[in-house]
Amino acid sequence: MREVKDYLYITLGLISYSLGWAVFLLPYQITTGGTTGIGAIIYYSTGFPIQWSYFIINAVLMTFAIRILGPKFSIKTTYAIFTLTLLLWLFQLLVNNYLKVPDMSPDGKPLLLGAGQDFMACIIGAAMCGIGLGITFNYNGSTGGTDIIAAIVNKYRDVTLGRMIMICDLFIISSCYFVFQDWRRVIFGFVTLFIIGVVLDWIVNSARQSVQFLIFSQKYDEIADSIIKETHRGVTVLNGTGWYSKTDAKVLVVLAKKRQSLDIFRLVKSIDPNAFISQSSVIGVFGEGFDKLKVK
Repeated sequence: MREVKDYLYITLGLISYSLGWAVFLLPYQITTGGTTGIGAIIYYSTGFPIQWSYFIINAVLMTFAIRILGPKFSIKTTYAIFTLTLLLWLFQLLVNNYLKVPDMSPDGKPLLLGAGQDFMACIIGAAMCGIGLGITFNYNGSTGGTDIIAAIVNKYRDVTLGRMIMICDLFIISSCYFVFQDWRRVIFGFVTLFIIGVVLDWIVNSARQSVQFLIFSQKYDEIADSIIKETHRGVTVLNGTGWYSKTDAKVLVVLAKKRQSLDIFRLVKSIDPNAFISQSSVIGVFGEGFDKLKVK
């Protein structure tokens, strides 16, 4: 069921990504990084469909990435590449044939936001692409291209995915100047890249956010057993002394994912409604059950 859930969310992320391209970026001739950015530049200059450029480039990259990223990642990435190729073709077909709006681009594509709304299309399209990439990465998938390079680096080093993709894609965006002979298009490309990186990091880091609990209760043993059994998180028991009452006390220390906070609060309340609980956000938790420590 976990694998099925991964594939469902990867598909959802790819739908958001391909819609951002088909509805907002391609009609307004906005490019960005990655193999889709390369495919867009090829499309703007030659008319060769973006989905086929994307597919061919990723097919080459995947032959080199299978050994490094492992079979599970590679299978999901291959699935994402085929699915995104299909979705890019499908949404372009639907948008071009069934989206009826007054304004059209020079190459006959409908401009959903109207003529002259390039910057708004840039923001909306980039946000949708960033959301799609974030969802895909959170469920162990990738759209290929520079995402593969970023995933390889992120596997061994604590370099954020958005930043790594941004570094890889600077050259791709700058090259669109040779197609349009217009620095305005290059600036739009950098704005798109920046928004995608920010949204991607926000989605990924939100899913990985962790919290720390300090729980003071006379029923510490029952609470500790329940937390381990119900949430599958470790519990550390510390010896403490209440300085006001001068009595000994036990303090439970629990590190958990932020999404598990409500479950822990409910669990503690059901056992000891008078328990004293402190919750705080932590910048990073590394070790078993959390993120791997990726330093030399």
